[in-house]
Amino acid sequence: MIGMAMALALTAAQGQAVELAFADEPGLASVEATWEGHRFQLVKHDTLWVVVVGVDLDAKAGEHAADVVFHYGDGRSRSAREPVTVKAQQFPTTELKVEDKYVELSPTDAARATREAQETDAIYGTLTPECYWSEPFVAPIKGAKDGRNFGHRRVFNGQPRAPHSGADLRADVGTPVYAANRGRVVLAKDLFYSGNAVIIDHGLGLYTMYLHLSKIDVAPGAIVEQGQRLGLAGATGRVTGPHLHWGVRIVDARVDPFSLLRLSPGPGIAGAGHAD
Repeated sequence: MIGMAMALALTAAQGQAVELAFADEPGLASVEATWEGHRFQLVKHDTLWVVVVGVDLDAKAGEHAADVVFHYGDGRSRSAREPVTVKAQQFPTTELKVEDKYVELSPTDAARATREAQETDAIYGTLTPECYWSEPFVAPIKGAKDGRNFGHRRVFNGQPRAPHSGADLRADVGTPVYAANRGRVVLAKDLFYSGNAVIIDHGLGLYTMYLHLSKIDVAPGAIVEQGQRLGLAGATGRVTGPHLHWGVRIVDARVDPFSLLRLSPGPGIAGAGHAD
């Protein structure tokens, strides 16, 4: 079958990473997919063309679709629409107490927070065509099996704020924090809300972030390998105590980082193409 699609229709909950995988065939030169308004170039790995996309934690439940175009070396092309069912996820509300300066911002802090939000939005809006990783993603804290609070609707000092877009991993101050996969450091500095922060571009629109560090050991522009130390966990920025905030963005989709770990390896993710 030309450009044979995934054997199973995709189903994913809100806030999950999703794998799109299509079988290779003679003459197939490239494959691209448009998902939620963003165009992704698929990567060939063994007998599959694969890319990872994200279902945002606030994505509308119901039927969505990826529009896929298969390009052949002889100039032919073929289009297909692959359905993706998004399931609703119930996220609880968490009330937290933090320093007042992180809720009632001074004009100086408000201006700083706005500048930093624009900076990080510009980073996530950049879809690097190169894919840096080839191995499965791993947790940045050794032994971590899951995190807390992803997607929770947060209330700080009685005031509602944006949902929690990462997973909080238990970690004392000074616990080593490691890169979840190979990539390029695109930010490594202190931010108002996030404290000492590192953001890694893994390519194809996928970013991981490591926040509230007590120490940063890498610099922007550096290529880091999976398992390389990025810094030490801490309690900087808007926190209630020491921990590591581990986040994942796939362009503008906020996804649970542990959903990446449930996928099979790298850009050649050779699994069944199904995420729950």
